[in-house]
Amino acid sequence: MKFTRGYWLNKPGVQNFDCVQIREIRAEDGHIYLYSVPYPQDERGMGGPVLEMIISSPGPDIIRTEAWHFMGSAKKVPEFELDIRETPLQTEEFEGGITVKSGDTSLVITRSPASFTYYYKGKKLTNVGDKFGHSMISYMQTPEGPFMRAQLDLDIGEKIYGLGERFTPFVKNGQVVDLWQEDGGTCSEISYKNIPFYLTNRGYGVFVNSSGPVSYELCSEVVTRAQFSLPGEKLDFMIIGGGDPKTVLHNYTALTGRPALPPAWTFGLWLSTSFTTNYDEDTVNEFVSGMESRDIPLRVFHFDCYWMAENEWCNFTFDPKMFRDAPGMLKRLKERGLKICVWINSYIGQKSPLFKEAMEHGYLLKRPNGDVWQWDLWQAGMGIVDFTNPGAWRWYQDKLRNLLDMGVDCFKTDFGERIPTDCVYYDGSDPELMHNYYTYLYNKCVFELLEEYKGKNEACLFARSATAGGQKFPVHWGGDCSSNYLSMSESLRAGLSLTCSGFGFWSHDISGFEGTAPADVYKRWAAFGLLSTHSRLHGSGSYRVPWLFDEESVDVVRKFTKLKCALMPYLYTKAAEAHGTGVPMMRALVLEFPQDIACGELDRQYMLGESLMVAPVFTKSGDVDYYLPEGSWTNLLTGESVQGGKWVHEVHDFKSLPLMVRENSIVPIGSNCDDVEYDYSKGLRLYLGKITGEARCDVCDMYGEKFLTVTARNEGGRITVHFEGKAEELKVLYEGKEFTVSSDLSDVVI
Repeated sequence: MKFTRGYWLNKPGVQNFDCVQIREIRAEDGHIYLYSVPYPQDERGMGGPVLEMIISSPGPDIIRTEAWHFMGSAKKVPEFELDIRETPLQTEEFEGGITVKSGDTSLVITRSPASFTYYYKGKKLTNVGDKFGHSMISYMQTPEGPFMRAQLDLDIGEKIYGLGERFTPFVKNGQVVDLWQEDGGTCSEISYKNIPFYLTNRGYGVFVNSSGPVSYELCSEVVTRAQFSLPGEKLDFMIIGGGDPKTVLHNYTALTGRPALPPAWTFGLWLSTSFTTNYDEDTVNEFVSGMESRDIPLRVFHFDCYWMAENEWCNFTFDPKMFRDAPGMLKRLKERGLKICVWINSYIGQKSPLFKEAMEHGYLLKRPNGDVWQWDLWQAGMGIVDFTNPGAWRWYQDKLRNLLDMGVDCFKTDFGERIPTDCVYYDGSDPELMHNYYTYLYNKCVFELLEEYKGKNEACLFARSATAGGQKFPVHWGGDCSSNYLSMSESLRAGLSLTCSGFGFWSHDISGFEGTAPADVYKRWAAFGLLSTHSRLHGSGSYRVPWLFDEESVDVVRKFTKLKCALMPYLYTKAAEAHGTGVPMMRALVLEFPQDIACGELDRQYMLGESLMVAPVFTKSGDVDYYLPEGSWTNLLTGESVQGGKWVHEVHDFKSLPLMVRENSIVPIGSNCDDVEYDYSKGLRLYLGKITGEARCDVCDMYGEKFLTVTARNEGGRITVHFEGKAEELKVLYEGKEFTVSSDLSDVVI
């Protein structure tokens, strides 16, 4: 939200009250209290508005500022579930101010003029900007009501990333970003996943601790600053240090939650019935048999909306007209080695037999006059489940538990964005502040049931909407994209924005959701999709089985599905690391190479873990341009090596793409290309990138437990590979040569 017109003037009706001087600094109970006024030292008796602030640390390297104008609000405010680890601040007073420190992150505060400057290990990160000597933590009076605002300076060359899954340009400088959940597809500034957190290439992040409609002006209202504002009388923001983007994400997810570890089977290929298609058990069997006969490993079958009767979403009952024996059908599918996913949402159409039940028990959102809140957008007369009501929470879980008993393994938790603000919640929560937060309760309700029913590390969602903390309930997919190269590209940059926001896993609809892709788009997108963390064939009005596109599509899907199965020892190790550290599996190159200036803008390629670089092909012709950081890189598919530190142009057929192994890295490859669940320790092959120094990798089993550590060291041209742990029939692959490892795992010398 913009408050000014140029540098000198406010917009009509806007008045700002900035933090000009700090009258009082007081240490108490592990935090620092500040009393600030909007006038200079030599003016007294001016009255309000004034700001009171609390500086604290909810975790190492995190410095929190809470600033109030009025504290007396009676609003029931939903709060993010943060892992607050109260960290005592180290303080040092100096003439005219105070320094506070948490871990290696510090904040220097001066009294008059007031200033706030942040450092990491003594290196400046950012500061609260100033104007005419006014520190820009401000209370704003506007025709629309009161707002709180802060501005942080950005250095020359500093770039901003994150703020959720955003389909606009990957670097957020110059953008206006309003965090408000909406169902808007993938081609606008509207987003399904709004996260009030960004990080920069200067080694820090900023988290605004509010579920409300936070508005960001990123080098837009003031071209050298990142501004964030929100309606109301309180601002709560945290500067998260770390020195590099991956460490910042580690610290941020320690606060907001680390992603659960999805079970290994979720990394296999998912096939959907698609949305508006007509299907029954015969259709399903035709698809499954078609994949089997074409030797395409299929792991999950997904039933989209029409597993339930039309206009009865949700009744949580298989449509008896289309599925005469649903329990038997699921049993037969599971006997073929498949896991089952079904589509759900948190809306109850009036035609559903569950509508009256939910209404009578008070389980749906209400209007201020006591009526059930209803509308016709999406389902006729639908109501919305009120997850602030403990009874509704248990009722919803009970409906899903019946499906789990029947054999369903996971749920696609669709929607959760179109949540009204003219409604009343059971617990009295403010509806505007609940709008973005609703999705957190929705997905948490379903995920907790799955964990309770199946156990830890066995739960998985396929979720569309999210807010801060939603990364704890994986997996998330990118929403309703179109079936063309432009939408394929916008999906990738949105996924990279999401993983820069603390989400460890991400997926998308292979070949696009809306429309039907031509065969070339389908094949290019299949390669990209099967080199994402999770891979799903899904669409709107047509089926997505490959033989409906062309025979080469069958070959492409087969090749990359089998490749993903073989890569599971590497991929699942990276999944376990994402679960443990918060560093995402799919990551923008700026996360891995923050010092390489060329990586700061890259959004058409990504790292898959720290060892593999993927550059999807976005052209029918196969032309692709991609950048390689310094070092030697080897194409995993061809064995060809390329020296980095430059842009590369290549042409690839549909069965190929740049899949590059980084110098001084080790990629464990499994012996099974037909499944994602197997004993990774048997027949393991260790693919070594060019070893010029030292490389190290851990290898986890399909439960996320480490069973092997491998190091490779080049000393004067002699490469020694060392093993710790257990493995059988181990081999080392290096520069086209294969070396067998003895059963006692003795060192291999190359």
